[in-house]
Amino acid sequence: MILNERCLRNEHLQLVARQMATAARTAPKGKGWDILEIIVVDGNEIVSLSEKMKEIASIKNLNFFIRDAENILLAEAILIIGTRNQNLGLNCGYCGFATCAEKDSHANVTCALNVTDVGIAIGSATATAADWRVDSRVMFSVGLAAKELGWLNGCNAVYGIPISASAKNPFFDRVSTKPLLNT
Repeated sequence: MILNERCLRNEHLQLVARQMATAARTAPKGKGWDILEIIVVDGNEIVSLSEKMKEIASIKNLNFFIRDAENILLAEAILIIGTRNQNLGLNCGYCGFATCAEKDSHANVTCALNVTDVGIAIGSATATAADWRVDSRVMFSVGLAAKELGWLNGCNAVYGIPISASAKNPFFDRVSTKPLLNT
């Protein structure tokens, strides 16, 4: 039997995306509470995500969303990780409010420890991608689009991690959307 790597690539990347999801799930969490939501998207869902990112770019005047929207079309799969906002009852003040009750009176404020949990999960997921020698990049633009599409209901802080296996990482050395400075 002869198997060409190009024919195996998609199957391999789907496996890696699942491994990344497991790594994110098993990452340490504040008070041991599992409030993360994790999904893997591919195929037509990546196209839908890209279209939503372009829509956000035009509404919010965020040009880099257009760059990212084009960029994710080069991904074989995208891991999306978000956290539900859960009061941990620590009254630690990391969110900027003295108590959790005071923070909860401001519906749009996410617990700092919930966001930390997402960060640790992202680190575990991207380390797994690196272990499998798969290219990845953390993108908040992808997460915002997934959030607006309602893919992770009840989640506030959401991030996306597109993955690829190609001769060069397509998620770095991208064309900048920043104007050139006269130097």
